Amino acid sequence: MARRMTAPRFREEKGKRRLVCITAYDVLTAGILDEAGVDLILVGDSLGNVVLGHETTLPVTLDQMLSHAAAVVRARPRALVVGDMPYMTFHVNPEDTLRNAARFIQEAGVDAVKLEGGAERVPHIRKLVEAEIPVMGHLGLTPQSILEFGGYRVQGRGEDAARALLEHARALEAAGCFAVVLEGIPAPVARAVTEGVGIPTVGIGAGPECDGQVLVVTDLLGMGSDVPRFVRRYADLRGVILDAVRRYAEDVREGAFPGPEETYPE
Repeated sequence: MARRMTAPRFREEKGKRRLVCITAYDVLTAGILDEAGVDLILVGDSLGNVVLGHETTLPVTLDQMLSHAAAVVRARPRALVVGDMPYMTFHVNPEDTLRNAARFIQEAGVDAVKLEGGAERVPHIRKLVEAEIPVMGHLGLTPQSILEFGGYRVQGRGEDAARALLEHARALEAAGCFAVVLEGIPAPVARAVTEGVGIPTVGIGAGPECDGQVLVVTDLLGMGSDVPRFVRRYADLRGVILDAVRRYAEDVREGAFPGPEETYPE
């Protein structure tokens, strides 16, 4: 049996191999992903978009995240499980951040937490690291900042913005993050950040030269109708499910289901 992934092990893989990361929100999906051999399962606040039907991640609550994170952990994955700290759970002060992160550890059983933002989050990250809670950073297009950005816009364009991203990444590393997500930034900027820090970078819409990649599981499996530019669909589960349900409905309406093989004898 393969060794279980930990935050220190994940960090040590930088430069050795590409790291495979993907989101999950339930026990069934988490079990399948782990069987496929992924390195990290992110219980992302993308839950708000793809599971709960919100337009943004902002309405997602801590209790909702804890419930779904606990479901993923119940799959007992070998992969590292990271819980995404939702909006306003790490924005006020380090003490509140620690209290909320501790709930992810104690109630959901995750291995680490992720939070968005750059150098301004350093006091919060240090508070968690001092409490022995592994932290993953998130830079670039941070979805919880959508109101400030004015939409889902590529970040890090221009020399000043690119330089600032690298400085923020180094600040997160110095604060104790074991890895950092780079989202929605030009590939050359992601490469510069990847080369400029000693922790793994995990890209999503950040080009091929990050240390790893992460995708939202429903995007990868083709379950939605809208596909972002940075997504490659590896299946068309929407089509498969649609066809299966239509055939089931037809069988029910025609009296063909259930048949003798699906019926208990006397």
